[in-house]
Amino acid sequence: MGKIEDSEVQLRLERFKDAAKQAGVKLTHQRLEVFRELASSLEHPDAETLLRGVQARLPTVSLDTVYRTLWMLNNLGLICTLGPRRDSVRFDANIAPHHHYVCVRCGLVRDFESADLNALPMPPRVEGFGSVVAFHVEVLGICDECAMQQPNERWPQDYRQPQVTSRSTS
Repeated sequence: MGKIEDSEVQLRLERFKDAAKQAGVKLTHQRLEVFRELASSLEHPDAETLLRGVQARLPTVSLDTVYRTLWMLNNLGLICTLGPRRDSVRFDANIAPHHHYVCVRCGLVRDFESADLNALPMPPRVEGFGSVVAFHVEVLGICDECAMQQPNERWPQDYRQPQVTSRSTS
């Protein structure tokens, strides 16, 4: 895995410690090591990759502990997710160009079309990573039904900005 500079990792760790203290979350050695492994990586690793890295230092850490820690970090707004949501991989038979609205509370997904989004130019920085096969915009929000059922629930910090994710059309 690619590594982040030590000074940046330390800043991220301090942010984690402060957020945990404010939320009343216990700072266990395992939680710190899971966060340290993620905070040190440029690769956006999955839970299994993080497990292997943490096990090099803490052989008894479990995959369940890694997942529980990651979702706790997500709920604290210290990390964000990419790709499939926590419950399951989602599939879509609509292969026409379109985008998605996703409710961050219940997981509702709705397709929408947008000529304006389809016409967005690809940033040169993205093109520098390699060829682009396709892209779609994932708009994250709270659907009307969830908003009516839980009007005062906290808006997760990591969902404040719309995210653009790539999607292969092959």
